[in-house]
Amino acid sequence: MDTQKNFIITISRELGSGGRTIGRKLAAQLGVHYSDKQLIKGLQEKFHLTVSGIERLKGEKKNWINDFFQLVAPAPNVDMFIEPDSPYIREFRPDVTTDDVHEAEVEIIKGIAEEGSCVIAGRSAFFVLKDYPNKVDIFITASKEHRIERVMQKQELSREDAIEVIERVDRMRENYIQRYTGRSRYDLRNYDMVLNVDDLTEEDAVNLILKYIKKSR
Repeated sequence: MDTQKNFIITISRELGSGGRTIGRKLAAQLGVHYSDKQLIKGLQEKFHLTVSGIERLKGEKKNWINDFFQLVAPAPNVDMFIEPDSPYIREFRPDVTTDDVHEAEVEIIKGIAEEGSCVIAGRSAFFVLKDYPNKVDIFITASKEHRIERVMQKQELSREDAIEVIERVDRMRENYIQRYTGRSRYDLRNYDMVLNVDDLTEEDAVNLILKYIKKSR
């Protein structure tokens, strides 16, 4: 991947692997926008973006997605992602279906990618952007025990509750990927790099990814 040109890094991750934080720190190191499901969801809901709404905005504004970025935070701010309790997050509209949400997410992801270099975590970006050049797809994984311990700590849950959350999220994410891509998120052929972080710090993981990117130029 040539970092002298516009590039895209997609990060798929298992809950409890730290992939979201790794992606955010990687983007900060590279000085590019970082986007994950919270930001995408926030943009969609704050601005009531449907597919038709996005198309209308694209027709009116050449840099429509950049305008939204500036309202959230300028790159490369490591706090760019939107927290769940952020005022950017609003209630789901009952008249919007799962397919409507997915279609709007796809348009937002493409808009982010077309705006410039970026790191995008989750939301099937590896598939949505499969035809984009100068892209690296990464999967962050960890052992079940590692994931349980991290979820217990981060979400202040009991071991039993952490296991339940992990299993539920794993099912939801796999179902989502299969429904909209026809693939399994666990198919390693989806990715250029698979990273097990059991014995790595977040900084170690970022450095390994940076080394891989440099060698793959």
